[in-house]
Amino acid sequence: MNWTYAVFAMLLFFWALDLVVEILNLRQMKSPQPKRLQGLYDEASYSKSQAYNFEKVRIGLFSSTLSTFILLTAIQLGWLNDIDEIVQSIFSGEISRGLAFGGILMVASSLLSLPFSFFNTFVIEERYGFNRSDLKTWIMDRIKGLILGALFGAALFSLLIWFFSTKAIPYTWLIACISFIFIQLLLMFLMPVLIMPLFNKFTPLEEGELKEMVLDYANKENFALSGLFTMDGSKRSSKANAFFTGFGKFKRIVLFDTLVNNFSNKELLAILAHEMGHFKKKHIIKQMLLMFLNTGLMFYFLNLILKNPLLFDAFNIQTERSVYVSLILAIFLFQPISFILSIGTTILSRKYEYEADEYAARTTGLGNELIDALKKLSVDSLSNLTPHPLKVFLEFSHPTLLQRWEVLEKKGLYIEERDLEDETVE
Repeated sequence: MNWTYAVFAMLLFFWALDLVVEILNLRQMKSPQPKRLQGLYDEASYSKSQAYNFEKVRIGLFSSTLSTFILLTAIQLGWLNDIDEIVQSIFSGEISRGLAFGGILMVASSLLSLPFSFFNTFVIEERYGFNRSDLKTWIMDRIKGLILGALFGAALFSLLIWFFSTKAIPYTWLIACISFIFIQLLLMFLMPVLIMPLFNKFTPLEEGELKEMVLDYANKENFALSGLFTMDGSKRSSKANAFFTGFGKFKRIVLFDTLVNNFSNKELLAILAHEMGHFKKKHIIKQMLLMFLNTGLMFYFLNLILKNPLLFDAFNIQTERSVYVSLILAIFLFQPISFILSIGTTILSRKYEYEADEYAARTTGLGNELIDALKKLSVDSLSNLTPHPLKVFLEFSHPTLLQRWEVLEKKGLYIEERDLEDETVE
């Protein structure tokens, strides 16, 4: 069997699956607004949201098609073999060769994605009124990202090569896996205090009614709130968001300044309660455990196929079989396993979103305000109100707005305004 054909079939399958899902999604996008959501967009805004999402899908498909074509060409014409020959002729030592080989691939990948990132920011996002970033900020973001990626990537890849090159230690893959899990935990602690501030400014939420409401709620729910911050998201985009990051004394709940400036205090409290709900329901810990499981499976897979001659033949590489090339090629072949795992994690993530919604609505009594906030977020970001069910199933970490609304209503945590009026009359 020609294993190169098997690799081609795998890459083409995932490209075709992405194409089919996006075509179905584009067709679904032409649907009128769901009856329950009619009035959320006016006619002009709804057409604008459809056009915006169409452009995002189109550029995404073009990018994935080009990337797949280049990768297939590189395999067929032996470009990976040529790169490794050059690396082996210049450098000695597994780690130095690995860093050079991996660095070349990283730079090539970055150069390939650069024009798409620029087009997305300064053409699509600009056209629809979202972009607030200037060229200097965009360039500095790329430079900082490249430097951080190079530093962390080089350190982790060097460690990985060293582990798998060591033959004297039994169960090397397991020791390497535990070490990387420890590094992942360390990065989670350091991310909010060292890395994220390199890109955005974080400011403690100013004194006032909102902060008092949040602190009162946190005390009532016995939530040890160690940090409540606003982030200058408006520096790059008009879109709003909120997120939970870090652990222990480093944990933070972060609100984009665009969120604080455009939402009522009750809506903001409902959003914050949702984020706290993830923590109180132990979703963060559960997702970490799943991430560690995924890491373990990947390391076990790496150990199974390390330096396998069929692996090198599949990618048309005839150079001396090395650990660093094995590791990079194995990551490509892990894609089917990763895909299956991702379906499970997205299903679980959507379940967690429902649970966090319910927690927020029950503990604050602000189910209506939570849905109102989700409506605003959808409209402000020109969200697609009618994604295809297959795309939701495969890719969405959050349920759709309509799904979240209906679930809260079924649980009696959202009451239509007309029902409230009826109760008042009675």
